[in-house]
Parts: sequence; C-alpha cells; structure tokens
Amino acid sequence: MRIGVAAPLSGPFALLGQQLTDGAHIATTTASAGEAATPIIVDDKCSAEGGAEAAATFIKAGVRIVTGFLCTEALEAALPLLAEKNIPVVTPAIREAGLIERRAREPLPVFRLGLSQDREAAAVGDILADLWRDQPFAIVDDGTIRGREMAHAVRVRLEEKGLKPVLTETYRPGLDNQGALVALLRRAGASQVFIGGERDDATAIAAAATKLDYPLTIVGDEALRAAPGALTLAPGTLMIAPPEAETLPAAAPAVAALRSAERPAEGYAVPGYAMLQIAMQAVTAAETEKQPVFAMLRTRTFDTVLGAVRFDESGYRNGNPYRLFRYDGSRFVPMAE
Repeated sequence: MRIGVAAPLSGPFALLGQQLTDGAHIATTTASAGEAATPIIVDDKCSAEGGAEAAATFIKAGVRIVTGFLCTEALEAALPLLAEKNIPVVTPAIREAGLIERRAREPLPVFRLGLSQDREAAAVGDILADLWRDQPFAIVDDGTIRGREMAHAVRVRLEEKGLKPVLTETYRPGLDNQGALVALLRRAGASQVFIGGERDDATAIAAAATKLDYPLTIVGDEALRAAPGALTLAPGTLMIAPPEAETLPAAAPAVAALRSAERPAEGYAVPGYAMLQIAMQAVTAAETEKQPVFAMLRTRTFDTVLGAVRFDESGYRNGNPYRLFRYDGSRFVPMAE
C-alpha cells in the first residue's frame, strides 16, 4: 500500500517536518507483514503552493490515504484536490477547520489527532473546576485571538459549573514587568490565575508577584511548553495539557525503534509513527471489508503508540488526553490524579 506523508522539509519548520517523517518511516519498517506500506514523502513547504503540489504528487502516486501537514495553508490547498479523489487525510497538528473546509458543501475527509479549541477549553475548565472549587481565581488573556478565545471558553465552562472569577482582564503581552496586572489581581483577592497567553508572560507575571511578596498560583495551557525566554518559569507553575507523546507508556516501542535508528524520539516523531499506524490499519481494513478508507476512519478504533484512537463524527479524536502538570524548576511533571 502507498501512504502519503506531507511535511515541511524546507524552510523554518524543516526540523518539525523531519521529526514527523522520521516517525512515519520507522513505523513502516516495524509494521507487521500484513500492513507493509511504502511512504510517499513530499515537502509541502508549509505553503498553499506546496500543499497543492504535494496533493498532485500523491494523486499521481496512487496513495490511498495521506498523513501529516503541520501548516494550515498547505492543508487547505491540498484538501479539495484530495477530497475529489476520495483520499482522506490524518493530521497531528492542525486543530481548527480553515476557511475552505468551513465553506465546503460536504465535510472534507480530514481527521485530527488533536482536540478542537472548544474541547480543549472544556477539558481545561473541568480540571480547573476541581482545582478551584474553594479558591478565588482570575482569568486573564493577552488579547490575541487564541488567548482571548481560550480564556473566554474556559470562563464559560467554569461558570457552567457554578464558579465565577473575581477578575477577568486583558493584559499587554511581551512586557518584562507585569506589575500593574499583578496589582489588579491582588486587589481583586485572586490567589489563582489562568493565563490565556504565552510562557514569557507567565514568567513575567510570576516575577512581579514575587517582587510584591504576593502568593499567586499561575496556570496555563500547553503554550507553557514553549522554549524558555530571558526569565525563568516559576517552580509551582501549573500547566494543563496532553502528555508529551514520547512519555506515554504505549509509546515505548516507537521510542525504542527511533532510538535504535539513531533518530530523536521527540516533537512530532511519535505522532508521525502513530499516523502511519492509523493509515496502515485503515487501508488494511478497507481492503478486507471492501469499504472506502474514509469509512474505516469513521468507524474503527486504532491501536497506536498514542493508545487507542477513535475519531468522532467531526473527525476529531475522541476522549480527553488533558492532564495537570506542575513545573518543578526544570520540567513539567504530572500531578497525582
């Protein structure tokens, strides 16, 4: 079977694309005989032009399914071309439907390993509701579309559960000194704050709270996993996010295979491996049952190095992988259930 793998292999995101293709390649070399596959790897250049060229290459090669795409522009350009040939796509990174996908008369055949932002916010809100049942809390955001929408959705989820913040505020991002925001939080009586913003802002808020001798627990989403900036993230900072793929118990075989091949088992490597597992299982089932691959993706549960994966009617992964982590001064560690 031929399986397409689209990834940015040139330009600023080439490292991520290489992680993805490493995982995909290793998955095919460790597959069982009944699931042997040939990956057709194409550089989508993280652009609309590259996405369209990749789709044309996949169609010409006769692939049954395509995996990958880390950039919305490339996926958006490729989807209509692939959909016309009934070739579904499984992507590990792009969570939200783009303009072309939203305007399509019929749902386009794309399946996502990540949750939509609405479901992410619901998962974050559910964890915070348990954590903050008797705590005065605030919700702040950095004014960006993502930060504002995340903060609003988390607030709505908490209010549905009967919890209301003592303060909601939009702050100015990128400041080294967030003393004015911290002063507002202290006056409001908040002991906890959820930040819809970036890691650097979380570090600046923590630094300002420490300077004012104000005990404040900061909680953020997976944006806190970004590379460290000039300031150090405060120990005790909390993050609500999925576990990193390579730390999952089910991922041990993929991690071992990647390391045996002297490839790093980080970033998109394990998701790339899982995508190929899904693709190979879907194509094998489609051939056995004489059904379209698309139908298999809609109805089956796939055994992968990410655990069991099943997609809902909208093409998103079922379940809630989000967990609570605490920063110990060097890394985020899972908190006890």
